[in-house]
Amino acid sequence: MSTSVVLQQMGVITILVAIGIILYKKKIVDDYTSPKLSAIVMDVCNPALILASLLSGNITATHKDLLVALLLGFLFYMGLVVLGFIFPFIVRADKDTSRFYNVMTVYTNVGFIGIPVARAILPDNAILYVIVCNVMYSLLFYTHGIVILSNGKEKMNIKKIFSPGTIMAILSLLVFWFGVNLPPIVSNSISFIGNATVFLSMTLLGVGIARSDIKKGLKNIRIWIYIAIRMLLVPILLFVSLRAANFSQITILGLCLMAAMPIGNLPLIQTEKMGGDTELLSNSIAISTFISIFTITILMSIFSSMVY
Repeated sequence: MSTSVVLQQMGVITILVAIGIILYKKKIVDDYTSPKLSAIVMDVCNPALILASLLSGNITATHKDLLVALLLGFLFYMGLVVLGFIFPFIVRADKDTSRFYNVMTVYTNVGFIGIPVARAILPDNAILYVIVCNVMYSLLFYTHGIVILSNGKEKMNIKKIFSPGTIMAILSLLVFWFGVNLPPIVSNSISFIGNATVFLSMTLLGVGIARSDIKKGLKNIRIWIYIAIRMLLVPILLFVSLRAANFSQITILGLCLMAAMPIGNLPLIQTEKMGGDTELLSNSIAISTFISIFTITILMSIFSSMVY
């Protein structure tokens, strides 16, 4: 994968995001339809895209590759959990906002944004790392994430771990492991559904940016520190570590892309359910998402040129 390919694909994604902004400004997609479309993407299109990627026949990864992905994914998220506890002290967050900076550090958008971006700019075998990160995300958020956000008041919700996305991710890993071949009518249907993911998710991303108060968030220096550390420094350190350990190009690019993702939406949704103040999360998600268009392009272009 050359630098020009990354730039071209991220340019396409930028155009799709811009379409989302225009659709919101024109009131074609509003605050009522956006959550409905988001649910379709998360529960139907994204899971279908994951499975369609594995059914395409273009993946040449081995069982050993999957085991390596599982191990690295586990270590990666354990490292993020530790960093999540440290980060509030780095930015000197007050008692009320420490928990938000904690979950922002751990729970980035590896699903809604990560899956379509990876599908657009990475080789097919990298989907293993995307799937693993999504499984780890779900396992952690409804256990560790819930407890952190509620300051220990909420209990772990094991049932919510098994969302459609998580179930499909686990199913996809099983399909890959056992080499299951589905009937053409099923696999083709899954492929058509999955193909809608990139357009819908990126336009909805634009909608989210359009309706957020980015100007206010831009004045928060702590958000910029977050971007510098979590979205730039962490992927760079991960890249250096994986390359020094002589991991494959696919492994390096797959995990580093997941490490460069902006803040995810689940912490915001959960905070709203608990009746908490969502201003910091909302502004941080909007700014990190917008900036990620540029940071991901720059990082992946550099990383690609160095491993190929």
